[in-house]
Amino acid sequence: MNTASTPWPTEIRLSPDKRTLTVTFEDGARYALAAEYLRVTSPSAEVQGHSKAQKQTVPGKIDVAIGSISPVGNYAIRLGFDDGHDTGLFTWTYLAELGRDHDRLWAAYLAELQEKGLSRSRR
Repeated sequence: MNTASTPWPTEIRLSPDKRTLTVTFEDGARYALAAEYLRVTSPSAEVQGHSKAQKQTVPGKIDVAIGSISPVGNYAIRLGFDDGHDTGLFTWTYLAELGRDHDRLWAAYLAELQEKGLSRSRR
C-alpha cells in the first residue's frame, strides 16, 4: 500500500441519531455519509459479491442506523448496522471514494432499485 497517496482520516464522528457518519481527512476533505448509503455500498462480499456479476442491490435500508464502529488495524473501520450487517471493512481509501463519488454512486444505486422494482423502504 502506498501510504503517501492513501487518504488519512483525522476525525470519524457518528451523529447522535446514528444515521450519519462524518469523516474528515487530513487533506481537508470532509464527507457526511448516510448510514443507508454506507449499508448499501458496503464493501462486504455479501453486497459486492466476488465479481461484478455477483454484486447485490440491497433494498429496504432507508431506516438503517450504525450500531457500532470498530477500528481494524490502522487502515479501516468495521461498521455494525442495526440490521445485523457487520462484515464490511471500510478502508480509508474506500471511505474517501464513497465521499468523493457520492452523487454518481447514489444515482446508480437509485437507478438499480428502479430497474429491479425495489424500494428504499421496507415493505
